[in-house]
Amino acid sequence: MISAAQQPEFEQFVVTESPRLLRFAFLLVGDHGHAEDLLQTALFRTARRWRTARERPGAYTRRTLVNLVKDRARTTHRRVGEASLEWDAPAAGPGPIEDRDVLLQACRRLPARQRATLVLRFFEDLSVEQTAAILRCSTGTVKSQTHKALAALRELLPDDYRMENVDVDR
Repeated sequence: MISAAQQPEFEQFVVTESPRLLRFAFLLVGDHGHAEDLLQTALFRTARRWRTARERPGAYTRRTLVNLVKDRARTTHRRVGEASLEWDAPAAGPGPIEDRDVLLQACRRLPARQRATLVLRFFEDLSVEQTAAILRCSTGTVKSQTHKALAALRELLPDDYRMENVDVDR
């Protein structure tokens, strides 16, 4: 747990990094409420291990979030199914909000590990090596998961949203 002397350091971390961590959690799960719950749990776990986590608290918390999402994926089949509320976008034609929604819906259909890889690589802008460290896997696995996830997105997205020539090794 956090000592009284370390409390301000942890609180500063929470204040400065929570918005980015919440966005990261949302991109992993696609639901604001669930992302907030996951972040709260991850921050609690980070606080419990602050002596270890304080060296790289952002990476520690992201890895915790990824692990929580994987745990959720493993136990989801044991729970009663959840129904998501679908939002009908106004018929104003394609635009940034509609583009984002189409991409998020496609990302939600990816396996959790592929989704985590894409979020870390392209939304968090981490290198292959940094992503491998957070996911606790090899750089080859990160490249493979990125390639598979992008291929799956190409199939899931409508033709006018398809991505071409994304560099998985950058």
